[in-house]
Amino acid sequence: MAVAELYTQYNRVWIPDPEEVWKSAEIAKDYRVGDKVLRLLLEDGMELDYSVDPESLPPLRNPDILVGENDLTALSYLHEPAVLHNLRIRFAESKLIYTYSGIILVAMNPYKQLPIYGDAIIHAYSGQNMGDMDPHIFAVAEEAYKQMVRNNKNQSIIVSGESGAGKTVSARYAMRYFATVSKSSTNAHVEDKVLASNPITEAVGNAKTTRNDNSSRFGKYTEISFDERNQIIGANMRTYLLEKSRVVFQSENERNYHIFYQLCASAQQSEFKHLKLGSAEEFNYTRMGGSTIIEGVNDRANMIETQKTFTLLGFKEDFQMDVFKILAAILHLGNVQIIAVGNERSAVSEDDSHLEVFCELLGLESGRVAQWLCNRKIITNSETVVKPMTRSQAINARDALAKKIYAQLFDFIVERINQALQFSGKQHTFIGVLDIYGFETFDANSFEQFCINYANEKLQQQFNLHVFKLEQEEYMKEDIPWTLIDFYDNQTVIDLIEAKMGILELLDEECLLPHGTDENWLQKLYNNFVNKNSLFEKPRMSNTSFIIQHFADKFHLCANFFQENPVPSSPFGSAITVKSAKPVIKPNSKHFRSTVGSKFRSSLYLLMETLNATMPHYVRCIKPNDEKLPFEFDSKRIVQQLRACGVLETIRISAQSYPSRWTYIEFYSRFGILMTKQELSFSDKKEVCKVILHRLVQDSNQYQFGKTKIFFRAGQVAYLEKLRLDKLRQGCVVIQKHIRGWLQRKKFLRERRAALIIQKYFRGQQTVRKAVTATALKEAWAAIIIQKYCRAYLVRNLYQLIRVAAITIQAYTRGFLARRRYRKMLEEHKAVILQKYARAWLVRRRFQNIRRFVLNIQLTYRVQRLQKKLEDQNRENHGLVEKLTSLAALQAGDMEKIQKLESELDRAATHRQNYEEKGKRYKASVEEKLAKLQKRNSELEIQKEQIQLKLQEKTEELKEKMDNLTKQLFDDVQKEERQRILLEKSFELKTQDYEKQIRFLKEEIKALKDEKMQLQRQLEGERVTSDGLKGEVARLSKQAKTISEFEKEIELLQTQKIDVEKHVQSQKREMREKMSEITKQLLESYDVEDVRSRLSPEDLEHLNEDGELWFAYEGLKKATRILESHLQSQKDCYEKEIEALNLKVVHLSQEINHLQKLFREENDINESIRHEVTRLTSENVMIPDFKQQIAELEKQKQDLEIRLNEQAENMKGKLEELSNQLNHNQEEEGTQRKTVEAPNEMHTKEKEKLMDKIQEMQEASEHLKQFETESEVKSSFRQEASRLTVEHRDLEEVLDMKDRVIKKLQDQVKTLTKTIEKANDVHLSSGPKEYLGMLEYKREDEAKLIQNLILDLKPRGVVVNMIPGLPAHILFMCVRYADSLNDASMLKSLMNSTINGIKQVVKEHLEDFEMLSFWLSNTCHFLNCLKQYSGEEEFMKNNSVRQNKNCLNNFDLSEYRQILSDVAIRIYHQFIIVMENNIQPIIVPGMLEYESLQGISGLKPTGFRKRSSSIDDTDAYTMTSILQQLSYFYSTMCQNGLDPEIVRQAVKQLFFLIGAVTLNSLFLRKDMCSCRKGMQIRCNISYLEEWLKDKNLQNSLARETLEALSQAAWLLQVKKTTDSDAKEIYERCTSLSAVQIIKILNSYTPIDDFEKRVTSSFVRKVQALLNSREDSSHLMLDTKYLFQVTFPFTPSPHALEMIQIPSSFNLGFLNRL
Repeated sequence: MAVAELYTQYNRVWIPDPEEVWKSAEIAKDYRVGDKVLRLLLEDGMELDYSVDPESLPPLRNPDILVGENDLTALSYLHEPAVLHNLRIRFAESKLIYTYSGIILVAMNPYKQLPIYGDAIIHAYSGQNMGDMDPHIFAVAEEAYKQMVRNNKNQSIIVSGESGAGKTVSARYAMRYFATVSKSSTNAHVEDKVLASNPITEAVGNAKTTRNDNSSRFGKYTEISFDERNQIIGANMRTYLLEKSRVVFQSENERNYHIFYQLCASAQQSEFKHLKLGSAEEFNYTRMGGSTIIEGVNDRANMIETQKTFTLLGFKEDFQMDVFKILAAILHLGNVQIIAVGNERSAVSEDDSHLEVFCELLGLESGRVAQWLCNRKIITNSETVVKPMTRSQAINARDALAKKIYAQLFDFIVERINQALQFSGKQHTFIGVLDIYGFETFDANSFEQFCINYANEKLQQQFNLHVFKLEQEEYMKEDIPWTLIDFYDNQTVIDLIEAKMGILELLDEECLLPHGTDENWLQKLYNNFVNKNSLFEKPRMSNTSFIIQHFADKFHLCANFFQENPVPSSPFGSAITVKSAKPVIKPNSKHFRSTVGSKFRSSLYLLMETLNATMPHYVRCIKPNDEKLPFEFDSKRIVQQLRACGVLETIRISAQSYPSRWTYIEFYSRFGILMTKQELSFSDKKEVCKVILHRLVQDSNQYQFGKTKIFFRAGQVAYLEKLRLDKLRQGCVVIQKHIRGWLQRKKFLRERRAALIIQKYFRGQQTVRKAVTATALKEAWAAIIIQKYCRAYLVRNLYQLIRVAAITIQAYTRGFLARRRYRKMLEEHKAVILQKYARAWLVRRRFQNIRRFVLNIQLTYRVQRLQKKLEDQNRENHGLVEKLTSLAALQAGDMEKIQKLESELDRAATHRQNYEEKGKRYKASVEEKLAKLQKRNSELEIQKEQIQLKLQEKTEELKEKMDNLTKQLFDDVQKEERQRILLEKSFELKTQDYEKQIRFLKEEIKALKDEKMQLQRQLEGERVTSDGLKGEVARLSKQAKTISEFEKEIELLQTQKIDVEKHVQSQKREMREKMSEITKQLLESYDVEDVRSRLSPEDLEHLNEDGELWFAYEGLKKATRILESHLQSQKDCYEKEIEALNLKVVHLSQEINHLQKLFREENDINESIRHEVTRLTSENVMIPDFKQQIAELEKQKQDLEIRLNEQAENMKGKLEELSNQLNHNQEEEGTQRKTVEAPNEMHTKEKEKLMDKIQEMQEASEHLKQFETESEVKSSFRQEASRLTVEHRDLEEVLDMKDRVIKKLQDQVKTLTKTIEKANDVHLSSGPKEYLGMLEYKREDEAKLIQNLILDLKPRGVVVNMIPGLPAHILFMCVRYADSLNDASMLKSLMNSTINGIKQVVKEHLEDFEMLSFWLSNTCHFLNCLKQYSGEEEFMKNNSVRQNKNCLNNFDLSEYRQILSDVAIRIYHQFIIVMENNIQPIIVPGMLEYESLQGISGLKPTGFRKRSSSIDDTDAYTMTSILQQLSYFYSTMCQNGLDPEIVRQAVKQLFFLIGAVTLNSLFLRKDMCSCRKGMQIRCNISYLEEWLKDKNLQNSLARETLEALSQAAWLLQVKKTTDSDAKEIYERCTSLSAVQIIKILNSYTPIDDFEKRVTSSFVRKVQALLNSREDSSHLMLDTKYLFQVTFPFTPSPHALEMIQIPSSFNLGFLNRL
C-alpha cells in the first residue's frame, strides 16, 4: 500500500521539537496526496496545521503495543524518534537500562546501584539464548562465550561510549561474567587475578572528570585466554592513549589519577611516612582542579584494596613500595619551586625540601637535577651547547618530566600485570574486551581526542562491514534475494587521516624537521585538502585550526598540540636528560624516532587486525544526562550520542531493507484474527500466512517469504497491527451492540411486566366500583342464604346414606372376623398339642446327640493324651537306644582299630629289631671275611711271583668268565630292585585305594547319620505342645554335646592312626634306605678288578661253591620277601577294617529304614486318630453332658490310665532289655530289628484296645440314653449347653492352634535340614533353631562383603524384591557379630570400610539419581539401626522385647553415628543437585513458555534477537514434562525406601527451585510480564498443587514455597490503576520484596492495545507504601539455597532374626547365627 494511505485520522506522527527533539501528535484529519498541511492534535490538546512536503512526510509513530520492546529492530517504524521514544519508555518508566538494537547492546548509565549483577543473575543468564532473556551485558557475554565454545573461534566485545557513560563498569561486568562461568579446576585463582587487574588499572588510569567520577583516561583491550576445556588460563592487556596531561593539569572540578589521592589519604600510615606526603591540598598536581574529594568514595579504603590486588597478582611489598616512591616523587616534583633569574634564566634552590625528597626517593643528585631542570642541551654536528631556559620553559620541562615518568610507570605496571597473568599452557581461544572512548567533540579538542575519533572511525567501518555481513548471511539463509543497500562509507575520512600524505603523515613529517611548527603543518593541510576534500574544512575566522567531518559530527581541532606529539631530539619537545644514580638500560634509538601519532596508528592497526580476526559483539554505553541524576532522560544528549555511536546508522541501514522479521508461528498466532474460516481450515500454517498476506497487502514488494521467517518492509507490521486493531474494535462493537441490546430488551420486558400487573389491579378496582349497588347487594345476600340451606339439606342426606352403609359393612365384617378368629383358635390348639410332642421328641434327640458328642470328645481327648504319652516314651526310648547302639558301635570299632594299630606297631618294632640284629650279624661276618681275605691276599702276594706266569696265561679266560658272572650278578640285583619298587608302588596304590574307600564309606556314614538325624527331627517335629518340644530340645542338645565329645575323641583316634601310619611309612623308608646302603657297601667293598687279577680260577670256583660271593644277593632277596609279607599283613588289616565299616554301614542303613518305618507308622496312627476325632466331632454337635456319664467316663479314664501306665512300664522294661541286647550283640541285625519292631506291634495292639474301649464307651453312652427323662433334660439343658459349647469351641481352637504349631515346626525343620545339608554340619541340634539376628563373617571376607554389598550392588531390579534398607540391615547384623565378639579392631575396620565404601560408590555415581537415592535410603536406615539398637532409652521406646535383646552390648558407636549423619547430609545435597540439574532445563519452558490454557496468549515480534521458544519445536518441554519428572523422582525415592519425611523435604526443595527459577526468569523477561501469562502461571501452579494432593504431600510445605510465584501471577492479573489497587497489592504481596514488586510493575507489558500499561504514578504510589518494609534488596531469588535437612529417627519394624539374604547379593560366605 502507498505510504500516504497510512496518514489517516487517529494515527500518530512525530514532529521536531526544540526541547524534546521529537514530540508526538495525533492526525486530526485524513491526509490526501497534494495537501500542503497536515491537521494535527498535540498531546496538550492544541491543534496544529503542520506544513508538509509530500516527499518527506513526518515519521509515523509505532502502535503502543510495539513500544517498550527489548529490540529496537522489532519496531515497525524504524527511525530516530521511534528509537528515542522506545529508549525513554524503557529507561525512564520501566527502569530498564539495557536495550538491543540489532547486534548492538545499548546500555544507559542509571547513575544508581541496581540489583541486577549478582551471581544469581549470572547463573540465570548462563546457558540461555540471547533473545530468551531481557537485554543485559551478561547476555552479550554469554553469547560471546557460547560462540567461542561452539565454533572454537575467538570473540571480542567492543565497549564504547562517552566519558561517564559506564564503559569501564560494563567491561568489568563482562570480565566478571567470564570469570564466574568458566572457573578453572586448578588452584591458581586465575579468574581472581584477571578481575584483580581492574582495580589497579583504575587506580592508575582513572580519574574524576566533570562527566564521571571514575572516568577511564586510557583505552584498554584485555584478552582473556581459555584452554581446550574453555576455562580461563590467563589474560593479556593492551593500553591506548593514556591522558598524560592530567598528571600536571586538571580542569575545574576534576581530579588527578586516583592513586595520588589514595597515597595522600594513607600518608599518616607508618609504612608510608618515609614518602613524606601530606594531604592532597598540599600538592600542586592534586589540588589544581579544586576538588580533592569524591562524595561517597573513601580513598583510604581504596588504597587498601589496591594493595590487596597488588598482592593477589603476586607483586611483592618491595615492588609496591618502589611504585609508591615514584608516585610520591612525581607529587614532590610538582611542588619544586622554579624562580626566574632575569628574563632569560631560571633557577631552583638546592635547599628546596621537595626537590630533596624527589631526589632521595629516586636516588638522584639534587644539584644535577636542579641544573637540568633550568637548562637544556642542544647537540649539533660540531658542538654541544647548554642553553638556559626561562621560568615558563623550565616549568614546562618539569611537567614534561612528570608526564614522562608517569607514562613509563603506567606502561611498566601494565607490563608487570601481563606477566602476572601469563600462563604456561597453550591458548586455545580468547575473548577480547575493548574499553575505549566513544566519539566526542568539545569546544577545544586536543590531539588525543583527534586520535580517539580516528579510532572510532575505524571501529565504525568495521561495525558497518560486520552488520552487512550478518544481514547478507541472514538473507542467504532464508533464500531471500540480496540487494545492495546504500550506506555511509567512512573510508574517505579514514583516508584523509591515515593515507599517504594524510593528516597523520604530514604531522610526522613536520615533527621530524628541526624547525617544525604548528603553522607550517597547518599550511600543508590547507594546501592539500581545502577545496579538494569535502570532509576537510578551514574555519573562516581562524588560521590555527581545521574541521573534519566525521561519521557522527563535525570535529573542530586547534593546532596547538605539537608538544603533545614530540620527538625527544626535536627542539620543540620539552624534555630534559637526568643522570640517575642507579644504572639504567639505554633504550633503542629507533624508539625515540617514533611519534605519538605513528605509535598510535601502529597499535590501532594491530587492534583492528585482532578485531577482524574475531567475532565482534558491540556494547554502546549512553550517558542519559550531564547532571548524573538517576533515571533522568535528556533527549538532546541521548540523540547526540546515538548518532555518534552508530546506533541510528544501524537503524537506518536496517530500515532500508526488511527490518521486521516474524517467524510463521509468530505471525499465525498474532494475526490469526484476520484470517477467514476457509484460511483457518488449511493444515499448513506457512501457506495460511502466505494467503493472508497476499490478501491483506497488495504490494508484494513490501514483504518476502523466507524458509522460516517473513520479512517486512518498514511500516508493514504497523499496518497489520492497525488492521488487527480495527478487526478487534469491530468485534468489540458487535459484542457491545448485542450486550447493550440484550440489557435494554431485558429492561423493557421487566418494565412491560410491571405495567401489565399495575393495569390488571387498576382495572379490577374499577370494575368492582362500577358493579357494587344496594339492590345488587340485597339480591346477592338472599341468594347466599338460599344456597346455604339447599347445600345443608343435600349434605345431610348424603351423610345419612353413607352412615347406614357403613354400619351394614361393619356388621358383616365383624361377623367374618369373629368366625375367622374362632377357626384360628381351634387350629392353634391342635398345633400346640402337636408342637408339644414334636418338641419333646426333638429335645430328646438333641440331648442324645449332645451326650454322644461329649462322650466322644472326652474319649478322644483322653485317648489323645495317652497316645501322646506313649509317643513321647517311644521317642525317648528309640532315641536312647539308637544313640547307645551308635556310640557302642563307634567305641567298639575304635577300640578294634586301636588294638590293630598297637599290634601293627609291635610287629613293626619287632621287624625293626630283627632287621637291626641281622644287619649287625651281617656286618660282623663281612668284617671277618674281609680279614680272612686280607690274610689270604698277603699269602697270595708271596706266591705271586710263582704263579704270575700262570695268571698271565689264564687272564683272558678269567676276564671272560668274570665279566659274565658280574653281568649276571648285576642283572639279578637290578631285577630284584625293580620288583621291590613295583611292589612298593602297588602297595602305595592299594593303600590309596583303601583310604579312598574308607573316605567314601565315612562319607556314606555321615550321610546316613544325617538322614538319621533328619528322621529324628521329623519325629520330634510331630510333637504337639511347645513346652514338650523345648524340653526335648534342651535334653537332646545336652546329648548332642556328649556326641560331639565322642566324635572329637574319634577324630583324635583317627589322627593318632594317621600319625602311626606315617610313622610306619617312615620306618619303612628308613629300612629301605639302610638296605640300599648295605648293598652299596657290599658292592663297593669288593674291587672286582683286583679280585679278578688276584684269584685263580680254582679260587673263584671255591668261592662260588661256598656262596660267599652271593651273600648280598641272598640278603636282598630276604629283604624283598619281608617287605612283601609286611605289605600282605597291612593289606589284610585294611580289608578287615573295610569289612567292619561295611557292616556298620549296613547296620546303620537297616536302623534308618527301621526308624523310617516307625515314623510312617506313627504318622498313620496320628492320622487315624485325627480322622476319628473329626468324624466324632462332625457327628456330635450340640448334646449336653451329664454328671453321671462324666463320672463313668472318669472311672473308665482312670482304668485306661492304669492300663496304659502298666503297658508303659512293660514297654520301658522291654526297651531296656532291647538296649542291653543291642550293647551285647551289635552285629546281629535280625534280633535287633525284632527288638525294635516289638514296641511297634505292642503299640498297634494298644491302639486296637483303645479303639475297642472307645466303641464300648459309645455303646454305654447309647445305653444311658434310655434312662433319661424329659424333666431331667429340661432341668440340665440350660446349664450344660452353654458350658459345653464353650468347651467345644475352646477345644476346636486348641486343636487348630496345635495344628498350626505343628505346621510351623515342620516348616522350621525343613529349613533347618536344608541349611544343615548346605553347611554339612553334623553337630547341629535336632530341634528348630532360633536365629540371633547377626551374621558371622571372617575378617578376610570384609573386603568381599563391601565389594558385593556396596560397590557392585545395582539397585535397579533388586529393590523391588526386597525390604527397604536391606543392605543397611545386613551391614548392621555384621556389626552386631563384631560387637558380640568384643573385637574392637574388627568393628572399627568394618565401620570404616562401610563408610568409605558408601563414599566411594557415591563418588563414582555422582550423577546417578537412582544410585544416590538408594544409598541415601540405606545410609539413613543404617543410621537408624545404630540408634535403635544402641541401648539408649530414647531410641528404644518402640522396640519389641526381641529387638531390645538385639541391642549392642560392648561398644558405643555414637561417634560413627555422627560420621554417618555427615555422610548422609553430603549424599542428600548431591542428591538434590542431581534432581535440580535434571529438572532445571524444563522449568522455564514448562512453567512460563508453554501455554497450558491454549489460545489466550498471543506472540509479539522479538526483532533481531529471536527467542528459542518461538520455533515450532515438537520436542519442547511442557507442564506435563515437569509433572512426569517429579513423578519419576517421587516413585524412585519411594521404591528405594526413602523415609517419607526426607521425601517431603526433597519435594519441598524441588518446588522451591521451580518457584525460584520461574520467578527469576519472569523478572528477566519483560515479554512474559502480562495478564495472560499470569493466568498461565496460575494454571500451572494448580497442576503442581494437584500433583501434591495426588501424592499425599500436602503437609510437606512445598505449596508454601510457591507462594511468591503465586503472588507474582496474581500481581500480573490484578487491576493496577487506583489507590485501592495499590493498597491491595501492598497487603497481598507479602512474599515478594519491594524490589521484586516494583520490577514486575515496571516490566508489565500489554499484549493487546486493550490492555493498559502501568503508569509511573501508580508505581510511585506502590513504592511509597512499600518503603515501610524492611526486606531484602536483592531482586533474584537464590536458586542454590538449600533448606536445612533433618533425618528423622524411624525405628525399623523388621526383626533382624527374620531377615533373609537374597542369592543375588552373592553373600554366601555370611552365616546366620
